Amino acid sequence: MKIAVSEEMRNIDRLAAEEYGLPELLLMESAGHRVAQAMEHLLGEVAGKTICVLAGSGNNGGDAFVAARYLTNMGAKIKIFLTCEPAHLKTASSRMKKASDKMGIEVHGLEEDRDWNRLHVALKFADGIVDGILGTGFNGELKKKVLRLIEEVNEAGKKVLAIDIPSGVEADTGKVSTVAIMADMTLTLGLPKVGHLLSPGADMTGQLIVDDIGIPQNLLQSKLIQQSLLDDKLAVTLLPLRGKAVHKGDCGRILVVAGSLGMTGAAALAATAALRAGAGIVTLAVPESLQPVLAGQLQEVMVQPVDEKTKGAMGGEEALKRLLELAQSHDAVLIGPGMGRSMETQELIRMFVQRVNKPLIMDADALFAFNSQPDDLSKLPQVPVLTPHLGEMAALLGVSVPELRESLLPIVREAAAEYQCILVVKSECTLVAYPDGMIFLSTQGNPGMATAGSGDVLAGTIAGLMKQTESGLAPLAGVYLHGRAGDIAYGEKGESLLAGDIRENLAQALKELRKKQLTGQ
Repeated sequence: MKIAVSEEMRNIDRLAAEEYGLPELLLMESAGHRVAQAMEHLLGEVAGKTICVLAGSGNNGGDAFVAARYLTNMGAKIKIFLTCEPAHLKTASSRMKKASDKMGIEVHGLEEDRDWNRLHVALKFADGIVDGILGTGFNGELKKKVLRLIEEVNEAGKKVLAIDIPSGVEADTGKVSTVAIMADMTLTLGLPKVGHLLSPGADMTGQLIVDDIGIPQNLLQSKLIQQSLLDDKLAVTLLPLRGKAVHKGDCGRILVVAGSLGMTGAAALAATAALRAGAGIVTLAVPESLQPVLAGQLQEVMVQPVDEKTKGAMGGEEALKRLLELAQSHDAVLIGPGMGRSMETQELIRMFVQRVNKPLIMDADALFAFNSQPDDLSKLPQVPVLTPHLGEMAALLGVSVPELRESLLPIVREAAAEYQCILVVKSECTLVAYPDGMIFLSTQGNPGMATAGSGDVLAGTIAGLMKQTESGLAPLAGVYLHGRAGDIAYGEKGESLLAGDIRENLAQALKELRKKQLTGQ
């Protein structure tokens, strides 16, 4: 499923009218009807119930007026509160207001103290609220009247259905400048919006329902829309089924370069995650003084010692030579988890990734090695997969985390193109960005996954999939399986997750994916 930004939705609406002859009023009528049905779903039944409908000056206000008509026909008692003078309504919304006026539905302004008192009483006794105040075109600061209205709604504590996006949330960023409607349910029209998925907008959205209001599918699935949801429907296409004659070499020989003194856990998690993801053979290259420790711990992983300049940290010419030799006999390389930030290790990382010509995943300390010279990433002999969390991404770009969050999608999109890499940016909604501008968003995952080692498991999962599918698809498959494994583990253990719990549930996540592929369910 595609995910839209506001400009893309405006273009879709325009094309629906110009090329398909679908007038704005027709789509508005359909949207309002679906809003009324969604409100009945939210409340269980609307007959005999009191519903406050809040309408702004734009198209969301028009949708709200239509919903008020249908809800009235369904037996609900409706009170509409309008945030603007009727003369300031857009043309289509004005026509929908006239229709509701003809039905005798109460409409009140919010100009004087008595209007606000009337609203306060109405909210107190309402069973539900329809939020049609602002739409996807909103950004910036709220006007005082709207801010006060949103605060009144949130304080009322009633069931709220938002039309398209909760008022106060920016559709392109998820940003909330001051306050936003806390919706129990959001009915979004045509396509989900980026602001539904990125925090804090995601926290305001409640249950998200994507509804069909009659927009042609070829507009909704246009290649010009550069965001997509990483969902089950996409996931089943990412990982080919195995044949009966498959052997371990077919499933991938993966080299994991990881670990340092005090950070052996990162190396172990990454290597074993690659195996759990289905890799046939995994070799773990670690500082030579740590090799006995990890070799004794990991029965299924081949653990190779690498020269170290200081105890517990890889470095030097011999280490580089050894890693390049190992890489030659492997199908893909993961470098970085727990490697440390000593000068020798950082130089080793830079020299190695500039010479290795295999599919490459760079995580953690391998990213740190390029903080001072991120432009060098575009000069690497491959298109690397980078797996930063928001802090690492911000450090790589030389910005703060708040600055990054402010314009997350455009910044990540530009970075993937500039550095010619695939970026897997880990957050509450993980992004996978490609050099061609396409970005995939994953809504899987949960608060329990905020635990040390979770990123090492993700990096290992992606590495383990590099030979099992096209290398460019492995990041998507890895993010999907990692998120699903985390959700399975969360269902069992709640917020007390360990990274190892995520790793061990990769097997169940993969099993579920295979079942979906075979049954179509």
